[in-house]
Amino acid sequence: MAASEQGEGENGTAPDALGRLNAALGGQPGRGPAPVERWNPPHCGAIDMRIEADGTWFYMGTPIGRPALVRLFSSVLRRDADEFVLVTPVERVGITVVDAPFAAVEMSVTGEGRGRTVAFRTNVDDLVAVGPDHPLRFEEDEAGLRPYVLVRGGLWARVTRALTYDLVELGEERELEGRTVFGLAVGSAFFPIPGSGETRAG
Repeated sequence: MAASEQGEGENGTAPDALGRLNAALGGQPGRGPAPVERWNPPHCGAIDMRIEADGTWFYMGTPIGRPALVRLFSSVLRRDADEFVLVTPVERVGITVVDAPFAAVEMSVTGEGRGRTVAFRTNVDDLVAVGPDHPLRFEEDEAGLRPYVLVRGGLWARVTRALTYDLVELGEERELEGRTVFGLAVGSAFFPIPGSGETRAG
């Protein structure tokens, strides 16, 4: 059964929450993100929707198989203080995000050092160029290195493992505050990478 055809979720939300959201948005992807920061509809609880660490969207345990529908819902995703929500002009519902809501799946690099530009395409076709409005951040744990790029409004995209290796290859060492730091130079910005040039990608 398709995700949009399933009934009431475990949290008691009305049947076909996915279809209800789709109808509220007119059923068509907009031209870029909606102005969700200006909308303040009532909070209507949570729905059984989850975004996995690889960027796959699930509704009631079933992957949402229509890319256009995923792009539509991603355009009304917002990060509130304590949760991720989908916002329409008439309601606001909470969803679960395992890691970052988006995945950076394609990268374009031009130039070197201060003349370097780095841009990403996400799994929902957002295009972001690394810079003051779209910084990089790097996290590292026992599983390895995880880079992220800010897409908008507190919503980050996790860079795929293959692209992580490519980013690390672009790294260089610089002297910062009396110590040698390994990181990535993009334009006038320098983003430190945890570890060293031999940092694992995970």
